[in-house]
Amino acid sequence: MTYPKFSVVVPVFNRPEELEELLESLASQTIMNFEVVVVEDGSTLTSKHVVAAFQSRLPITYFEKQNSGPGPSRNFGFAHAKGDYLVVFDSDCILPATYFEEVEKFLQTCPLDAWGGPDRGHEKFTALQRAMAYTMSSFFTTGGIRGSKKGIGKFQPRSFNMGLSRKAFEKTGGFLFDRFAEDIELSIRMRKLGLTTGLIPDAFVYHKRRTNLAQFFKQVFNFGKGRVLVARHHPEEVKWVHWFPLLYTVGLVAIPICFIFAPVLGEFLAAGYAAYAILIFADAMRATRSVAVALRAVPSAYVQLVGYGLGFLAQKIKTMHDPQFAGNASKSSQNE
Repeated sequence: MTYPKFSVVVPVFNRPEELEELLESLASQTIMNFEVVVVEDGSTLTSKHVVAAFQSRLPITYFEKQNSGPGPSRNFGFAHAKGDYLVVFDSDCILPATYFEEVEKFLQTCPLDAWGGPDRGHEKFTALQRAMAYTMSSFFTTGGIRGSKKGIGKFQPRSFNMGLSRKAFEKTGGFLFDRFAEDIELSIRMRKLGLTTGLIPDAFVYHKRRTNLAQFFKQVFNFGKGRVLVARHHPEEVKWVHWFPLLYTVGLVAIPICFIFAPVLGEFLAAGYAAYAILIFADAMRATRSVAVALRAVPSAYVQLVGYGLGFLAQKIKTMHDPQFAGNASKSSQNE
């Protein structure tokens, strides 16, 4: 029996429209040496009809299970996959047609146990979605703390665009957390086990993120919580740079207080935050060549840093009040 080289595993929770776009991009790949495993994670709005529509275009299997979060759902998919490499995407991603072609090309010259790829904003996305894609990958926001992009063994693959060998899965057992930084924790564990990880620069995806700033805030709030959860298992992985969003948030709150009690300091802080906004606008303009996107990148960056900082603080406080906290995130929130 001939098995595919790659198994694409996609957990989905109440997002059939997003899954349809992802599957359409998979069906348009220049090379088709993969299977697709869709794991319905306890959805009330299922994607069964979407999967059925692609049965003639993709080697695809569909599983339904009780809700457990993206980490266990990916592990479930891995256990049913047949490929030599296990590849995960978020359901809100769209692949360029050459994604697997680029992965093949890279692995032929530089074998890896696990890889990650960049994310971008597609020209068909809304200006706000493109702005959020920019800020999530920018050096001047939390995108700057993702780790080295070029250093083999240092880069931390993220689950919106991640691949790992079957050897890596068998050695690690897959994801440990149910949600919130489950990909970061796995990447750290792979590195500690001596598995090679790296970035494949041309294996990028178009990542929608969220449709409004309120949803984006919730997402990055969970990212901040996730960094603290990672520290429960890997204390050395929280460095000074991970405190930056919280310090940024404290400074923002301090501006009006300083204007009352220390006007000079207030003016200094306000000038600094204004300069940061100008920097974000200018760099987003350079990266996207769109005034509409650059204008939206400024509030997106503010929401991203404040959301991450508050999530980081909330989880720190929770951990301090619960020393026996196991390290997994609350089951009350979904992060798929």
